[in-house]
Amino acid sequence: MAEDPGEAPARRASDRGRYGRLSRERVLAGALELVDRDGLSALSMRRLGAELGVEAMALYRYAASKDALLDGLVEALHVELEERLAAQAPAATWRAELGRIAAATYDVCLAHPQVVPLLSTRLPAVPLARRPLATLRHHERVIGLLREAGLDVDRSASVFRAFTGWVLGYVSVELQAMVDNPEEADPGFRLGLHHMPPQELPRLREVAPALAERGGPQGLAAGLDALLERFTRSN
Repeated sequence: MAEDPGEAPARRASDRGRYGRLSRERVLAGALELVDRDGLSALSMRRLGAELGVEAMALYRYAASKDALLDGLVEALHVELEERLAAQAPAATWRAELGRIAAATYDVCLAHPQVVPLLSTRLPAVPLARRPLATLRHHERVIGLLREAGLDVDRSASVFRAFTGWVLGYVSVELQAMVDNPEEADPGFRLGLHHMPPQELPRLREVAPALAERGGPQGLAAGLDALLERFTRSN
């Protein structure tokens, strides 16, 4: 039988791999697993296709480009966040609920540290209306809490920005690489402080061991409480 000349190559590539027939959810789950294990630099259509047992062209039915695949990873993080929140009982107050959302975000991000940089690179590159639906539902959840709490539109926008900036900034600092030599037992050599000139960086050298310890969810909550107090004092 002659091939239909109008049929796209991706339509001819089989999407039945080692896990059965592909779906968008399976493709994104496979991408997330790959990046968790080998980092963002390892992600490509060819590598992901090999992981799933299909030709790379089959993946274009579910992600039109490498950028779309990266956006899909952001989507996968927000889907996991939704699932975590749905598995817990809502908090009694709007401020406590924001704390619950922040804590769940922290947990998801620390479970997928290799993907976290995309929250700072892909979201600024994608217009609001074109972001994944799971991401928009997250925005809606936070803004809805603020509006239901009585904050007007302008104040809600300000608090939303502050909340998002604090949570993502805190997580990014938590995940910064600090250890220079993990095999070294001495804390100073472990952090590589001998590479930092003591005359120029005395305070940084002094505080570096404390910076190397994660602040954890307690630090996230404390900062969020202070931020909300500052931004909502008149409400």
